[in-house]
Amino acid sequence: MELGADTELVLLAAGLIFLWALVLGGWKYRQMARSEDHLAHPYVGMAHRAALLYSFATLLVAAFVQFSGWNTIVNLLSAGAIVLFFVGAISAYVYHGRRRDTDNQFRDPVRGTAAFMIALIVAETGGFAVLLLGFVRAQLL
Repeated sequence: MELGADTELVLLAAGLIFLWALVLGGWKYRQMARSEDHLAHPYVGMAHRAALLYSFATLLVAAFVQFSGWNTIVNLLSAGAIVLFFVGAISAYVYHGRRRDTDNQFRDPVRGTAAFMIALIVAETGGFAVLLLGFVRAQLL
């Protein structure tokens, strides 16, 4: 089976996010090793876990892209919206982990946090719904 360009790009994104997760794991370990209480900052741990989970979620997205009945553009836009917000969430966790400015970004949210969360929910849910419908259309109907 030959992979489409859309699937190849999403698989590349999954691999890059997984590599990022491994690097974040090193950062987490370094903080744990140097900390008096042997704990990393909560957002460093969150960035590491989120990147691991999002890398595998991106693999799932790649499978739905591969078996979708939509064209390459629809698949890339749908998957791209999902991956963009995965990367945005991880980046926000890295930002707070580096700054050590909070242990809960929703306690005193910065301007735009609620809008970002609404956009994240819409993009991730909507993007995956499109891919799921494309799968149903091509594989089950």
